[in-house]
Amino acid sequence: MSQFRRIVKFGLLLGSVLILVIFLSNYIIEKNAKNKLFVTVESVPQNNVGLVLGTVKRLQNGQINLYYKYRIEATISLYTSGKISYIIVSGDNSTSAYDEPTDFKSDLIAGGIPEDKIYLDYAGFRTLDSVVRVKEIFGQDSVTIISQGFHNERAIYLAENFDINAVGFNAKDVSGRYGLKVQLREYLARTKVFLDILFNVQPKFLGKKIEIK
Repeated sequence: MSQFRRIVKFGLLLGSVLILVIFLSNYIIEKNAKNKLFVTVESVPQNNVGLVLGTVKRLQNGQINLYYKYRIEATISLYTSGKISYIIVSGDNSTSAYDEPTDFKSDLIAGGIPEDKIYLDYAGFRTLDSVVRVKEIFGQDSVTIISQGFHNERAIYLAENFDINAVGFNAKDVSGRYGLKVQLREYLARTKVFLDILFNVQPKFLGKKIEIK
């Protein structure tokens, strides 16, 4: 067998293994979230705190990010229905010019939620950081996670790995080409979940505890 053929064969084998790993990661995370995701405020269990997973408010073209818009709407629905009493917005504030939590806070207040019911987590750089910090910083071991369904599935799996009782309230999803790109990235993110767990990856920052009251 020529060296070229051996390289091709090895490449095909490696590709098959990667596809299998991605498929299994997706299957495990989806199966684990069964009966833990809710799409109506009537059906979702009541929790003291809702954890909103951050995202950028505007796309590069200046248009509103629909993932952001729908998470705002979902959070307001949960609060006004009495299914959560407090809100933690966890997102990226890595530079002075990029501040996901404050954008969310402004729009949640504009939607009628009192400012003193909203807590900001500026170090939610990744989903893992957000779910771990909700326990280690904010003292919550039971939470309603608010994001799109595919994101909630992954967040719930991570939360349970850190002994957090979590359910997900699914914000409206996004279709079309932009939605497809996000979904494809999600497959890789789900694979990384198991690497993070295997290597006991921790949040980038922890810090002082914040009491929710």
